[in-house]
Amino acid sequence: MSAVTDAQLPLVSGSTLGIVANPMSGRDIRRLVARASVFPNAEKTNMVLRLLAAAGAVGVERVLVSTDGMGVAAGVARARDKRRASEGRWPEPEFVELGALVGTADDTRSLVAAMRARGAAVIVLLGGDGTVRAAAATSGDVPLLPLSTGTNNAFPEMWEATVAGTAAALLATARVDTGEVTRRTKTLHVAAGDTREIALVDVCVSTVAHVGSRALWQPETLRELYCAFAEPHAIGLSSIAGLTHPVARTAPHGVAVRLGPASDGAGYSVLAPIAPGVLASIDVVEAGPLLAGDVRRVGLDRGTVAVDGEREIAFGPSDPVTVTLAAEGPRVLDVRAALAAAAGRRLLVTVALQAARR
Repeated sequence: MSAVTDAQLPLVSGSTLGIVANPMSGRDIRRLVARASVFPNAEKTNMVLRLLAAAGAVGVERVLVSTDGMGVAAGVARARDKRRASEGRWPEPEFVELGALVGTADDTRSLVAAMRARGAAVIVLLGGDGTVRAAAATSGDVPLLPLSTGTNNAFPEMWEATVAGTAAALLATARVDTGEVTRRTKTLHVAAGDTREIALVDVCVSTVAHVGSRALWQPETLRELYCAFAEPHAIGLSSIAGLTHPVARTAPHGVAVRLGPASDGAGYSVLAPIAPGVLASIDVVEAGPLLAGDVRRVGLDRGTVAVDGEREIAFGPSDPVTVTLAAEGPRVLDVRAALAAAAGRRLLVTVALQAARR
């Protein structure tokens, strides 16, 4: 592999990276019922620009960029048109047009499918848990790199876009190997009658009888919680499990939690950050491991099921609900592993520095 020259790596012919920026992420009802921040689309545009700069420096030839009707792609196009050659090499952004934008998760699914068909080696997602869940439906074996621009965001991690773009570009140019820097995630599969859904983080069953605004912000209605992973530092519903029965992202199992006051008084309460600015006292009856392949039947005969923090399914006595943990979820890029591999092989060390150290 050639060493770095002129602050950039050699261009790799045919290398392709995808970027999907969800213009709707970070804008739901939790801005009203909690203290969640609005994530402006102008900042999503800036993130895409930083991803492009990193991709160009690492040698990516082509970047596929999502289109939208809310100004993110338009801002990228304006920046491209104003860019000077002295500002460094950029890959040519190729805007992926859909036949029609519908303003739902279907846009994300269609964009990811189109980028996969056009040869993207990795797809960077700007969005929240819902964005990643939608992308997972059509990503196949193409690794995803989710960057947090939503609300609770237990699945996407917080990475500066330049750093994330460097890691993604190392994979897109095959300077690091998929097997060493990506991993399969776990998923939760929900069945309610004929309805099927997946979750990447958590499934929560509530006594609320209608989907409504989708966001869960009434903790007294929660009855069952299933998590693919649960981290003590998380925000959102998975924090309940993370503070009582933590499970790592890389663990082979998940966790199941029964919520509500215990009839025999043997339960306990946990003070959990279930939304930005909201620490709620949650009654827990019990918590324990959820093994892969273990089919759990929900105890309630009516209510709603939320996947990754959003109510998606209303069910009644004729729609029994089951939740199953599976090991074969979407493939995701591990930024730490990619940059550690680059450091170990000195992929980003300049010729001049290598000579000086010899």
